[in-house]
Amino acid sequence: MDFEEAHLFFLDRHLKARTGERRDRLRRGHREAETLFCRNVWWPLRQNFDGLHPEYEVTDWRGLNYFCDFVWMTPYVRLVIEIKGFGPHVQDMDRRKYCRELNRETFLTAVGFQVISFAYDDVAQRPELCMTLLRMVLGRYHAELGGGSPGTRSSGAERETVRLACALGRPIRPIDVRKHLGVNHRTAVELLNALCEQKVLTRESGAQNKRVVRYSLSDGAFGYL
Repeated sequence: MDFEEAHLFFLDRHLKARTGERRDRLRRGHREAETLFCRNVWWPLRQNFDGLHPEYEVTDWRGLNYFCDFVWMTPYVRLVIEIKGFGPHVQDMDRRKYCRELNRETFLTAVGFQVISFAYDDVAQRPELCMTLLRMVLGRYHAELGGGSPGTRSSGAERETVRLACALGRPIRPIDVRKHLGVNHRTAVELLNALCEQKVLTRESGAQNKRVVRYSLSDGAFGYL
């Protein structure tokens, strides 16, 4: 099944499951930006629309209804995905609208959603960047649910090690991995060396170049996630 066929089936399935304003909102709201996200970002990354809900209705902190561009839902995850154009979300937004948008996103986070946003320009012109960032977000959930196994491209422990290296803002050390993952020194070193073999990390020696003491992210680290 190619994108056009899968996307048409995806929308038709959700239209048939809805009534009233929810159905009308899907017809009105799923337009160029949302379709472009499906075509340029979600479909190349996932090759299916499982768990993805377009124009998903939520309630904000005032008790008013609001429709998110997308919500990806599994038994363990509720991820809000918004596609934001520069005009509606910057040029045409006054202070009151700006405050409401921030309050809504904070409220959704408080009730169990994670909210992420992509700029329309990136979706249209730099979809590879959007795919990389979305892969990192989704990869974290897969790791937490036990994704990855020995012999696969990346195990959950390896991905979590790379995420830790990104968050530290400095070269990662075995002791960092030990504390973060709760593993022993030998396992931490094995994880780091495995990532070096996959060219995700590079080894750095100590002052006298006698032994490896830390590991730095390589240029291809983000693509690994």
